[in-house]
Amino acid sequence: MENKELKAKDIPWGYALCFNDGCNRKDNCMHYHARLLTAQQEQFTGQAVYPTAWQNGECRCYCEKKLVRKAWGFSHLYDNVPKQKIAEARKCVRSYFSAGMGPYYRVHHGENMLTPKQQDDIMQILARFGSTDGIRFDHYETDWAFE
Repeated sequence: MENKELKAKDIPWGYALCFNDGCNRKDNCMHYHARLLTAQQEQFTGQAVYPTAWQNGECRCYCEKKLVRKAWGFSHLYDNVPKQKIAEARKCVRSYFSAGMGPYYRVHHGENMLTPKQQDDIMQILARFGSTDGIRFDHYETDWAFE
């Protein structure tokens, strides 16, 4: 996977920040790096990882700092679905996003991207309607995994 520098603009709004400087996993934790990058901004409140997350030598909120392959675009998603089942398959994929048509179209047009898990979930939905062999999303991009 390509090298990509994590920048403050990459951090999603409301992402929990970690202030636990004593954590032995901080060097590879997304919450800790997010806090370091936002330290220069004038932010006075927000989501945080509480000290109680640290239990039995492990942090329950640890999120590995890593790049993943995200996807967007549905132009060929239904290519293997029989014509009479496309509307039903599309409805099932849209309902996966559970908040109406907006999130579906934001992913379709690249405003939002799918995580690897979301990609797998959508392929499992499509597998109920036909083969997923050769089915791909329109675009793929390497991006940070904020979990």
